[in-house]
Amino acid sequence: MPLVPEIDFGTPASRSEKMVTLTIDGNEISVPEGTSIMRASMEAGIQVPKLCATDMVDAFGSCRLCLVEIEGRNGTPASCTTPVAPGLVVHTQTSRLKQIRKGVMELYISDHPLDCLTCAANGDCELQDMAGAVGLRDVRYGYEGDNHVMARNNGEANARWMPKDESNPYFTYDPSKCIVCSRCVRACEEVQGTFALTIEGRGFDSRVSPGMHEHFLDSECVSCGACVQACPTATLTEKSVIEIGQPEHSVVTTCAYCGVGCSFKAEMRGEELVRMVPWKDGQANRGHSCVKGRFAYGYSTHRERILNPMIREKISDPWREVTWEEAYAHVAAEFRRIQYQYGRDSIGGITSSRCTNEETYLVQKLIRAGFGNNNVDTCARVCHSPTGYGLGQAFGTSAGTQDFDSVEHTDVVIIIGANPTDAHPVFGSRLKKRLRQGAKLIVVDPRRIDLVSSPHVKASYHLPLRPGTNVAVVTALAHVIVTEGLFDERFIRERCDWSEFEDWAAFVAEPRHSPEETEALTGVPAETLRGAARLFATGGNGSIYYGLGVTEHSQGSTTVMAIANLAMATGNIGREGVGVNPLRGQNNVQGSCDMGSFPHELPGYRHISDDATRDVFEKMWGVKLNNEPGLRINNMLDAAVEGTFMGLYIQGEDILQSDPDTRHVSTGLAAMECVVVQDLFLNETANYAHVFLPGSTFLEKDGTFTNAERRINRVRRVMTPKNGYADWEVTQNLAKAMGLDWNYTHPSEIMDEIAATTPSFALVSYDYLDKIGSVQWPCNEQHPLGSPIMHTDGFVRGKGKFIRTEYVATDEKTGPRFPLLLTTGRILSQYNVGAQTRRTDNVVWHEEDRLEIHPHDADNRGIRDGDWVRLTSRAGETTLRALITDRVATGVVYTTFHHPGTQANVITTDFSDWATNCPEYKVTAVQIAFQRPVRLAGRI
Repeated sequence: MPLVPEIDFGTPASRSEKMVTLTIDGNEISVPEGTSIMRASMEAGIQVPKLCATDMVDAFGSCRLCLVEIEGRNGTPASCTTPVAPGLVVHTQTSRLKQIRKGVMELYISDHPLDCLTCAANGDCELQDMAGAVGLRDVRYGYEGDNHVMARNNGEANARWMPKDESNPYFTYDPSKCIVCSRCVRACEEVQGTFALTIEGRGFDSRVSPGMHEHFLDSECVSCGACVQACPTATLTEKSVIEIGQPEHSVVTTCAYCGVGCSFKAEMRGEELVRMVPWKDGQANRGHSCVKGRFAYGYSTHRERILNPMIREKISDPWREVTWEEAYAHVAAEFRRIQYQYGRDSIGGITSSRCTNEETYLVQKLIRAGFGNNNVDTCARVCHSPTGYGLGQAFGTSAGTQDFDSVEHTDVVIIIGANPTDAHPVFGSRLKKRLRQGAKLIVVDPRRIDLVSSPHVKASYHLPLRPGTNVAVVTALAHVIVTEGLFDERFIRERCDWSEFEDWAAFVAEPRHSPEETEALTGVPAETLRGAARLFATGGNGSIYYGLGVTEHSQGSTTVMAIANLAMATGNIGREGVGVNPLRGQNNVQGSCDMGSFPHELPGYRHISDDATRDVFEKMWGVKLNNEPGLRINNMLDAAVEGTFMGLYIQGEDILQSDPDTRHVSTGLAAMECVVVQDLFLNETANYAHVFLPGSTFLEKDGTFTNAERRINRVRRVMTPKNGYADWEVTQNLAKAMGLDWNYTHPSEIMDEIAATTPSFALVSYDYLDKIGSVQWPCNEQHPLGSPIMHTDGFVRGKGKFIRTEYVATDEKTGPRFPLLLTTGRILSQYNVGAQTRRTDNVVWHEEDRLEIHPHDADNRGIRDGDWVRLTSRAGETTLRALITDRVATGVVYTTFHHPGTQANVITTDFSDWATNCPEYKVTAVQIAFQRPVRLAGRI
């Protein structure tokens, strides 16, 4: 199996539809207008030598290797910066060009170490390749003069030499090998948008520098790896390559972190992973990555990973390793006993948003066909179920409307309750690029996220609303649009129910919804809100991206519907550059919802009570299905305390750390008689487990993930499962132990079953995905190539539905005892509850969760930066260190939840969304106080 080939065309592709014909080395070539001569040559199979050019960034023209001759023109222009023109006759190889290129290469090599045989880039060095390509055989210039190569020059210290920078845990920077091509600097600027690198000095003193001559670890570098990927030499090299050597084969797979769903080439030596390289043909990430997907895969071989099944009679007993067969038999016997003793509905299961579609499908199938009930739930419900409900009501489908490419065509963006640069960093980089091109930004967030103001990006409006007032703010935006006549009447009459719009318009036009009336409630200045509304309604293509800061509220579903109202009212649905786009938190949140992980829905969002839908699955599965919705996670825990729910199968979720009101979760789990946890590590929930089944990583399995844009991407096995089985095999073996006749031999057969039973997946198969790369559902006879943009000709439900969105204050209120509001979020280097990223070198950037508090609130409590503070709510208390910052407003505090010691969910309450029971993580009334400087465990 070879390395997956990728062609670097040198410059980005032109998007022009007009074609231009020219002749290159005697070959007549037609390419889009605006294409560089370099790219045109490469597309024709003619390789022009280059060093500073790469197709991930704009042309630069500094290396002077890609020179060409054009008949009728003087000189030797750089092919990377010279666009094609009709009738051009270009020569890429002449005597003159050969002489120039040799001279240029000679100069490069004269100030470069000649340690090729021991260099980590040996076999993957463009400088080495180009020396061969131009026919360089000797170098006339030695190292006797000024150079950057030798630590000592003529016996004295060489002021121009710099030692390697080893500070970053994942890559090294060797200045002596830098050819100052600026590819890393441009990648940091143009692709990532961080602007952490620069070229310091002038002339011969020029060199790459992170920030103001800082170490990489101390600089603003976010370790996305774009610079390493762009580097043509060994200047920037992965430490894994230095340690292991160059890879010898690669497999394209999909990242298992956030909902962007980046495609990577897993580059291997045997079964050892050398590095993860973002795949340029990945349609979600377009060749970019973040620190997690690029580097944080070390958890897969971490020493704490559990590889053998374990059981114990009581949760106070020590674990005992057993064989897989004994574990399956024990679980099956216990679940049968519990059902015999307590009834059919006394057991259930929880699917994982980190596992594949196929694995999730099997878990819900096991519960419905094997357990005989619908007691299945998923973490996706505790984060994005309001998206499914709200968009389903308004549009008729429970997913976002656009692909990620759509952001390149937007003119005005609303980001509400999301922090893309931290939680969805690759999309965040694409968004920043569009903003640098001139698009406008409106941020609706109680915290000043990086997008409000960062290098070359500044929001036109920041609406720092008080947590819990999303509905009031969005309705006030709609009030301005309606009362000032800024709505799109033609779109509404054609695509929506006009009478429902009139009713909604009358509702939002009421004076109580004006920005002036809501200002005291929301904290958003009226003029700021009016300006934002006018900009969104009149600024061109308007898109809305939102996250858990919208859904994880008692009015999460209402806010989603209010967002849908706003998009329809302004006609921003059904074309490129617009739409309503939920940013999913985990890699397969969308997929776990699609696969029927809710207690009331079968795969494809079809209600369990629908006879025709049940008939499809009953015929496929050969069993009679229960038509009554089952229990949600919180209901399971309640029933456990009541003594009626006694067995739970949890695949790939840590509900004790991730779910709200830890006391409620722990009490429910402790009351059960058989808790089965299937995961990579002994997580917090495993403290209450009676059986532990080792899980497999995304590197050890085949399957699919569905990302936030509904894109179904292949996950491909690159190594043998270290525990012996992929997760789908464990579930199948458990089903067999319980008497089910399952005989899947490969996940592709599970996908075939999904396609046969789920209309939106009708044409999806592994063969099809391997052929076209990926596809966005619905993918069926009506949409054989998938659906990058939804609702182009009409809404799935027919007419778009405007819905009144009455603001109802949360029951979680501040007062003298708990005067502050706590909201939570994520940080770039960590992921979800941190089970994976905490077991990588990413901890160097985030060793602990901190509590952000405004200077005014800190002063009032005598708290200094770094002090330990006690954080208390009605539900419980914990202790963590303070971070004093004006990112948060007065009256608001903020923390992340990546470290179990923080126990952030000890603090959160059991209030939830009115429609879906999605927990209200984002609004908790708290008090903080100085704590003695010792680390206390969270307690309840």
